[in-house]
Amino acid sequence: MNIPNLLTILRFALIPVFILVFFSSSPNSTLYALIIFLVAGITDVLDGYIARKYNLVTKWGQAMDPLADKLMQMTVLISFTIKKFIPTWITFVVGIKETLMVAGGLFLYHRMGKVVIPANRYGKQATVLFYFAITWLVFDLPLATTIISLMAFFAAFAFLNYLKLGLKEVRERKIQNTP
Repeated sequence: MNIPNLLTILRFALIPVFILVFFSSSPNSTLYALIIFLVAGITDVLDGYIARKYNLVTKWGQAMDPLADKLMQMTVLISFTIKKFIPTWITFVVGIKETLMVAGGLFLYHRMGKVVIPANRYGKQATVLFYFAITWLVFDLPLATTIISLMAFFAAFAFLNYLKLGLKEVRERKIQNTP
C-alpha cells in the first residue's frame, strides 16, 4: 500500500464524514461539509501527482481513485438535492453518467483483461467545474443554478468522450482476439 492509495482510502473515509457534517444541526454545517469536500478534492490531486511523479501508479489506484471521486460527488449531489439546493434533474443526469462510468469501468477491467481508461482532460475539467460549482452554490453566489447546470452538461460531454475511448478499447481487444 503506497501513499497515493492511502490518500484514495482517506477519500472513501471522508464520504460518511461529509454526510454526518452536512446533515448535522450545526449552523455552519454546509460550510464545514464543503471544507471536507474540498479536502477530498485536494487528496485527489495529491494522490495523482504523487503517483505519477514517483512512479507509484497501480492498477488498484487507477480503478479505486475514480470510484472514490464518483462516490464523493454523488454523495454531495444527493445531499444537495435532499436539501433542495439543486434541482433533481442534475443529480439524475450526473447519477446516470457515473453509474454508466462505473459499469463500463467494471466491464473493461473484468471482461477485457484489466483494462482501465485513465482520466483525461475532459474528465478532469468536469471534476474541476464540479468543485467550482459546489463551492459557488454553498456561498450562494449569482448564477449558481446556471453554473451547476453547466457542470451537468459538461459531465455528460466528458462521459461521451470516455464512452468513445471505451468502445475503441473493446474493438481493439476483439480484433486482437480474432483468429
